[in-house]
Amino acid sequence: MDALIVTGAAGALGHAVVAQFRATGHPVVALGRPGERLDALGAQDGVHAVPVDLADRAAVQAAFAEVDALPVTPEGLVALAGGFVPGSLAEVDEEQLEGLWRSNFSSALWAAQAAAPRLAARGGGSIVLAGARTALTGAAPVAHATSKAAVVRLATVLAGELRGDRIRVNAVLPSTIDTPANRTWMTPKQAERAVAPEAIAKVIAFLCSPDAAPISGAAIPVYGDA
Repeated sequence: MDALIVTGAAGALGHAVVAQFRATGHPVVALGRPGERLDALGAQDGVHAVPVDLADRAAVQAAFAEVDALPVTPEGLVALAGGFVPGSLAEVDEEQLEGLWRSNFSSALWAAQAAAPRLAARGGGSIVLAGARTALTGAAPVAHATSKAAVVRLATVLAGELRGDRIRVNAVLPSTIDTPANRTWMTPKQAERAVAPEAIAKVIAFLCSPDAAPISGAAIPVYGDA
């Protein structure tokens, strides 16, 4: 049976994406950091949880080997794993830069590298990467915005490289997502304007669907009013 692979599945947006796919009957392989949240996802019907350090190439390759042993065939990858750390130019240091580069860019690259040959063997599929509005415009923390900009460029590069394998690659660009973590610092007005994870999940599901067959290499704004 065809399934979607979702990285960063234990996060707020990841949970919403998993729920969206399960609501339409798609099995999901949830990749993410080991822990209670991932275990809870894996306990759901139709969800296969695979713990992995997504910033580690060898670990990702091993995790996809585990996926190969499951009774599912990957039809798409939704790479949502990432991190956020505030910081102006003066505040950026090696630890922050390396951490965000690994969590945002490396995790997307290694997941796409592992997924691509499997999707090609199936006859094609879809990859959706998570960029950010700040990757393109506006004031932003330096290391976070530039690592997300690399993710957006990765999507366009892969769209061209994988086109011959009938693999579509797109990126979504969230602004502020309405999550419990973000609500700890948002004002009531900011919270009101933030984008619900469920709304973004619907856009991602569309990009993975046959209805989005003509779309590849796109960076889709999902800003809402935020």
